[in-house]
Amino acid sequence: MITLTRPAIIACRILLFLALLVTTYATTAELTHPAVTGVNDKFAHLATFFILSLLADLSFQKRGFDWKVWTPLVFYGLLIEVIQYHIPYRSFSLLDWVADTSGLLIYILAIHYPLVRKLSHR
Repeated sequence: MITLTRPAIIACRILLFLALLVTTYATTAELTHPAVTGVNDKFAHLATFFILSLLADLSFQKRGFDWKVWTPLVFYGLLIEVIQYHIPYRSFSLLDWVADTSGLLIYILAIHYPLVRKLSHR
């Protein structure tokens, strides 16, 4: 992982905040067009949480991507599903939360797991 300057870290934190706002809006707004379904929907969840993980990791470099950084993302994904349960035009999906968490886990494996890094340098 690259080391960022203080202004770059602040920019990443702003981007993380904006990404969380956009994600929250996108997951709670009433759909004006047909929703993405099936594999594409799960890929969208996975990609979103991969990007949120990257932004969180870059935003808190001194801390490292420890449980205090990734745990809120896991609960954020669950919170979205709980909120959707209470919105008449949305629905709770445990598989969406699994896809969210999978995006986070893929980020951890791709960026932080030493074996994956060793294999990628061959």
